Amino acid sequence: MTEREAMLKQLSAFQFAALDLQLYLDTHPGDEKALEQMRGYVQKAKDLKKQYEKRYGALTKRGDGTNGWNWIKAPWPWETEDDC
Repeated sequence: MTEREAMLKQLSAFQFAALDLQLYLDTHPGDEKALEQMRGYVQKAKDLKKQYEKRYGALTKRGDGTNGWNWIKAPWPWETEDDC
């Protein structure tokens, strides 16, 4: 597994954990520990996404925060370096 693939896998895990905790909090809104955990995963995902986009390009159309068309120039997330 390349570093790029590992970063995408870890990003996916952080996003999944945050979403799972968000769903839990829908039925347990007073659980402060779960709320803090969710916020932690959201922040970790945000930081990792920023780091990924700095290295490999935008994951979404507006991911790089500049011209909306710059994202098309980078390889797609599922493309390996061998394909480019």
